[in-house]
Amino acid sequence: MIIRACVAAMFLCVLPFVPASAQPQPAPAANWPNQREGDYILKDYRFASGETMADLKIHYTTLGTEKRNATGEITNGIVLLHGTSGDGKDWLRPTLAGELFGPGQPLDATKYFIILPDGIGRGGSSKPSDGLRGKFPHYRYADLVDSEYRLVTEHLKVKHLKLVLGSSMGGMHSWIWGYQYPDLMDGVVPIASQPIRMSGKNWVQRRIAIEAIRNDPGWNGGNYEKNPTHFAITVPYGFLQTENVLQLQEMIPSVEAGDALYQRLFEQAKKRDANDALWSIEAVMDYNPDPHLEKIKAKLFAINFEDDSTNAPSLRTLEAGIKRIKGAKYVIVPQTQETHGHFTHLRAKFWKQYLAEFMKELDAE
Repeated sequence: MIIRACVAAMFLCVLPFVPASAQPQPAPAANWPNQREGDYILKDYRFASGETMADLKIHYTTLGTEKRNATGEITNGIVLLHGTSGDGKDWLRPTLAGELFGPGQPLDATKYFIILPDGIGRGGSSKPSDGLRGKFPHYRYADLVDSEYRLVTEHLKVKHLKLVLGSSMGGMHSWIWGYQYPDLMDGVVPIASQPIRMSGKNWVQRRIAIEAIRNDPGWNGGNYEKNPTHFAITVPYGFLQTENVLQLQEMIPSVEAGDALYQRLFEQAKKRDANDALWSIEAVMDYNPDPHLEKIKAKLFAINFEDDSTNAPSLRTLEAGIKRIKGAKYVIVPQTQETHGHFTHLRAKFWKQYLAEFMKELDAE
């Protein structure tokens, strides 16, 4: 097994829509220690664009129990950030929670206070389909990160975090948390992401999805009465660009199997609100951590995957970024017969061993 790792001495976020059949499925309601849900309403919220909302709702789930020091401050907080088309409960699917949150596992829910926010436009948080439709503010990653930071620090009263970890879009947000709030956390773990401006294959793939929605004859500038669905025709393309080719061959051994898969992906995509999808895809347009990497003070450990073609190791962008962050490390998890390209971020069994070692380092300090 070949693992490439580096220490600086001296990343589906990819898909605008990840079809359910491409993902390991969520568990039914789990019984994790002290599992709770809530909402935080940000009054008169001003977005980076200058647009405002009287009441911006951020929904969240928490697991575990807060531990406090002598001054009453929470010392065991962890924030986990989800991908583009998901929400905080993505972390409760068996392939993540079942590998991470159990006793003795890397993010043991009996040991840590785990915070799972739903980003703007996702899950139970405010989104265009709630009623504003085309009038919903055009949020960006800056707004997603800022609103979740305020949830953590203002509402949950966590002034310092043990860890910020995210995968795919959440991985991209982790880089931002690292430089935007450099004294907030002990550790940062971006998974399946790159510390560079949105560009290359990643951006063109998103542009195709954006244009498919904006040019849907039923879209009407976002002010439709019936959800337009022509854009769903392009969704299977994104899946093909993101899954491991070995897995694709297993799924599609014939023309008939390919046609059946296409139809499933198309039918699933039709059920998603077009504005919700469009706003979430376009949110990435301000992403560019590259000028800020030297501001990161927390221990940083990035995890990417050898068969993730959108965040391809051959781009060498991860290595270049890591070298600019004091003490930072990264690992490229090798491709196997069982890995799933970018979707490997949803299967912690392939990367939890690296996270476990990193958590030992954090806890030892």
